[in-house]
Amino acid sequence: MGCMQIFATTRWSLVLAARDASSPESAAALEALCRTYWYPLYGLVRRLGHGPHDAEDLTQAFFARLLAGGRLQAADPERGRFRTFLRVALKRFLANERARAQSVRRGGGQVFVPFDAARAETRLQGDARDSPLPPDALFERHWALALLEEALARLRAEQAAAGREAEFLRLKEFLAADRGAIPYAVIAAELGLSEGAARVAVHRLRKRFRELFRAAVADTVGDSGEVDDELRHIACLLVRG
Repeated sequence: MGCMQIFATTRWSLVLAARDASSPESAAALEALCRTYWYPLYGLVRRLGHGPHDAEDLTQAFFARLLAGGRLQAADPERGRFRTFLRVALKRFLANERARAQSVRRGGGQVFVPFDAARAETRLQGDARDSPLPPDALFERHWALALLEEALARLRAEQAAAGREAEFLRLKEFLAADRGAIPYAVIAAELGLSEGAARVAVHRLRKRFRELFRAAVADTVGDSGEVDDELRHIACLLVRG
């Protein structure tokens, strides 16, 4: 089952299903979650004082604990947001790991969720230059960016399935642009459309992106009534960063 299919249900639904080790979809679902959110977690480990190699090892070990099952019994959507659950779980894990100095005792060098540590380090260096945020606040900003990236990936997949990937690649830079800054005449000429058709294409893409982003956020809260508050919180994180 691909990640796009897995994310048809909510993160909390997946986490609750993953608590059942007998569920045939639990491991795949939880791995998909980890693939999406590894960078915020890795970044938090690094900002809490661990070097690159230890941070990679500790992040993999944290994933291993989750993927092994039996570690999610405390997960409960009624207790709050999924980002809070993961952040608290990671900090507890790190506290328990302080006595384990050797990487082989953490994960044995096994890779549970593949990720590009070198790329993550480059990104972290940029974050360190651009953002004075403390570790927890930076984790939340990374989380917000991960949600944006996920919504963008969903949108691209939809457009590709509809045969409009080339159009998406041209228009994606205008998803969050001010309306007055969108050069509809230029877009129309480049895509071979009338200016009116270009306006409709941009409008539809922006609308769908907002829908997908809202859905991604809704998946991470325990109550649908919290979605608007979470969206406002994420908007503040992105502006503040």
